[in-house]
Amino acid sequence: MINLTLTEALAKLRAREITATDLTRAYLDRIEKFGAELNCYITVTAERALADAAESDRRYAAGNPRPLEGIPIGMKDLFATKGVRTTAASKMLENFIPEYESAVSQRLADAGCVMLGKVNLDEFAMGGMSKTSFFGTPVNPYQRDKKLTAGGSSGGSTAAVAGGLALCATGTDTGGSIRFPSSITGLVGMKPTYGVCSRYGCIAFASSLDHPGPIARSASDAALMLSAMAGCEPRESTSAARADDIAKSLAEPLAPLPLSGIKIGIVKEFNDVEVSNDVKTAQQKHIENLRAGGAEIIEVSIPHILNALAVYYIIAPAEASSNLARYDGMRYGLRVPGSDLIDTYKKTRAAGFGDEVKRRLIIGTAVLSSESYDAYFMQAARVRRLIDDGWRAAFEKCDFIICPSSASTAIPIDSQMTPLDGYALDLFTVAMNLSGLPAASVPAALAVNGLPLGLQVVGRRFDDKRVLQLAKHIEQFANLDNRPTVIMGE
Repeated sequence: MINLTLTEALAKLRAREITATDLTRAYLDRIEKFGAELNCYITVTAERALADAAESDRRYAAGNPRPLEGIPIGMKDLFATKGVRTTAASKMLENFIPEYESAVSQRLADAGCVMLGKVNLDEFAMGGMSKTSFFGTPVNPYQRDKKLTAGGSSGGSTAAVAGGLALCATGTDTGGSIRFPSSITGLVGMKPTYGVCSRYGCIAFASSLDHPGPIARSASDAALMLSAMAGCEPRESTSAARADDIAKSLAEPLAPLPLSGIKIGIVKEFNDVEVSNDVKTAQQKHIENLRAGGAEIIEVSIPHILNALAVYYIIAPAEASSNLARYDGMRYGLRVPGSDLIDTYKKTRAAGFGDEVKRRLIIGTAVLSSESYDAYFMQAARVRRLIDDGWRAAFEKCDFIICPSSASTAIPIDSQMTPLDGYALDLFTVAMNLSGLPAASVPAALAVNGLPLGLQVVGRRFDDKRVLQLAKHIEQFANLDNRPTVIMGE
C-alpha cells in the first residue's frame, strides 16, 4: 500500500478496497522498520493515528467522508499541534507541548488526514541539509547506504515521503526549504503564493518569507494537499483573501495545462550560474518537449536576481532575530537559571540554540543595529523591491518561468561545507520567496549517478493551480519512478 499515490489511495478508500486503518498501519510498520535509519521523525503519534484512522473508517462506512479522509501524513515539526510535542528541532523547545493548533494542521485534520507524527527539520528551519537539527540529520532514501542529504529545512518531510514513511507531508519554504529537498529526493514540492497557506501557529523564522506548502509524489497529490492546506485565516494578518478560491480550484482533478499559446521564460542571468551537466541536459530536454507541445520559449531578464542570495541573508536573519527574541527562558521552553535576569537570558539562549541559529541571530541583530540599519537592512529592502520589479517585468512577457531547483543531485551528509557554501544551495530558490511567487519543484530526470533532480516552475502571484498544471506536463514527460519500494531498493 505504501506505493500508492495520494490520488490512488483516495480512490481505493472511497471504493472500500482498503481501509484507513490498514493504510495507517502500513505506514506505522514502515516507520518502525526504517524510522531509525532515515531519522525522519522526531515524534511518532501511533495511538492517535490509529484512532483517527478508525474514525475515518466509520465515516466511509456512513457515507460521509471528508476530502482527504484517511490519508496518513507527516507534519513538519514547525507546525503547532495541540497536545503533541512541537520542537522546531531545537533543544530550546525540546519538551514544548502547545495548547493550540496551527491553521494548516487544523485544516488537514478537518479534511480527514491522519497525522502519523512530527517530522524532522533544520533547527527553526535554518539550514539547507537538515544538519542543524538537535535530533540528528534525516537521510535521503536514495542510495541510503551512502548517507546522502535529504535537503533542508524540510528534509524530514522529503525523507519520509520518498521512503514511504508518510504518504505526503507538510513543509515550509523560507528560501527554498520545500523545493530544494523535493528536488533531490524525486518529489513534487510546492511553495504557494505568500498568504495562500496561513502561517498561524507555524513557528516563525522570517515572517515575510515563510511559506507553508505540500510535499508529495505527484503534482496531482500536491494539488490535493494544497487544496486542504490553503484558506483565508482571520487570525493572521498576512493571510490572502483569495486563498479560499484557490483552495476550491485545486480540489478539482488536476489536468495538464494546454501549451498552445503559452510563453515560458528562461532567466538570462541564470545561464552563467554553474550547474552540473545533468541539470543542463534535463532542462534542455524539457524545454524542447514544451516547445514541441506548442509553448513558446523566450529569454527574459531579471537584472538583480543574482543579488537575491545576499538580500535574503540580510532580511531573513534580521526577521529571525526579532522572531526568536521570545525564547528567553521566561515563558515557555528551556530555562537555564543564572545569577540574575540577564545571566538567565544568556545561559538559556546559549544552551538552547545551535550554532547555525546563533550565527543567524548575530547577523540579524547586527544588521538591525543603528550603525548598520541603513547600510545593510534598508539597502537589502531596496534591492528586494528591484528584484520584485524584475519579476513583474518578466511576467509581462511570459506566463511562466522555468529554471533548475538545484545545481546538482544530493551530496553526502558529511560533506565539508562552509556556512557560505551551504547558503549558496539556495541560489535558484530564494528570489521567489522575496516576491511571494508560487513555485513548484517537479522531478525532471535521473542523473547519471542514479539520483533525481528537479526542475522549477514559477508563476505569477495566485497562479498556483496553473503552476501545478505545467508541473504535471514536466512530470509526465520525465516519467520518473518514485515509488518508495523502488527508491529503497526493496
